[in-house]
Amino acid sequence: MKTAFLYSDEFARFDYGTDHPLKLFRLKLTYELIKVCGLLGPSDPRLVEPVSATIDDLLLFHSPEYISLLKAATSGRTTVNAEFFGLGPGDNPIFPGLLEGSLLAAGASLNAATLVDSGEADIAFNIAGGLHHAQRDRASGFCYINDPVLAIKTLINRGRRVAYIDIDAHHGDGVQFAFYDTDKVLTVSLHETGAMLFPGTGFEGETGSGAGKGYSVNVPLPPECDDELFTRAFTEIVPPLMESFKPDIIVSQLGVDTFRTDPLAHLNLTTHGFCSMIRMIKSLASKWVALGGGGYDIANVARAWTLAWAAMNDEQAPQEVPDAFLLRHGDAGFRGRSLHDDPFVVSGRKKEEMTKEVERVIAYVKNHSLRSV
Repeated sequence: MKTAFLYSDEFARFDYGTDHPLKLFRLKLTYELIKVCGLLGPSDPRLVEPVSATIDDLLLFHSPEYISLLKAATSGRTTVNAEFFGLGPGDNPIFPGLLEGSLLAAGASLNAATLVDSGEADIAFNIAGGLHHAQRDRASGFCYINDPVLAIKTLINRGRRVAYIDIDAHHGDGVQFAFYDTDKVLTVSLHETGAMLFPGTGFEGETGSGAGKGYSVNVPLPPECDDELFTRAFTEIVPPLMESFKPDIIVSQLGVDTFRTDPLAHLNLTTHGFCSMIRMIKSLASKWVALGGGGYDIANVARAWTLAWAAMNDEQAPQEVPDAFLLRHGDAGFRGRSLHDDPFVVSGRKKEEMTKEVERVIAYVKNHSLRSV
């Protein structure tokens, strides 16, 4: 397997603000943990410096009016009609370099797609990507530019058949609705139910429209869902879909806000369940564009994406976070030495209720999506 890791120290230069839950420092933290674990060397050919997307690249999906607003907002000053386009205090703040940071993250995803499509890499991982909520003309859910959509559109414009797999705690709404009416892209999102969590979409009945009927697949999971149930849903739904759809390339969003200690969701995943899904995606994908995503406990982000990168390269990560890293970053939320979590399983009546709900959703998806594809 030829792999590529897209990274720039510039990722962490942009700042949503001290009170915002998305800390871009988590990207630098992940890179440094990967290095100290011996998974990337100083002159490693797998390390690729990304090139920023262009405005023309953004126009593959986003409206000219929205892009003009982002240009105006990148000075850090509030602009007229900003709120109409989803920008302002709260989730999607205006800050200096907003557009430049978005162009760099999106460019890394486009670079990853090109590397994989050209055969220069079998797997390319952009930890700054996966900003799946952005709409054509609106910022949403901490996302200004929808890099998964741009990468997928680039690939389908080259005649590729693309499957998108999203395991973030939040429904990948921006990606789903970008391809809701086409059979050229299969979107699969496993997430906490929209009845409890932003963006309030992603119910099992959202299966696509027109030519895309059956090509939008959602697996909403109950709050407190654990490793066992999350991976069971993934195992029963995703491999059969990939076998049926036969994508040329898989694009995945690997958000880790699904983890037990994440402050913005209510799921109970650990590195145990997360890594089992990473290994399954790898087994399904001869060509794989892997993107980051959510994750607001930054220690979880660094640990999980380090383990994901190790799995992508068929390498063993150490059992413990190296001393050198803890000495430097111990105040970044690392609560112990272990790089790996033990599996977490809910028991009792709560588990019985969750199991019934997960079984119901799996049955629905098998009856309404798998047969359609």
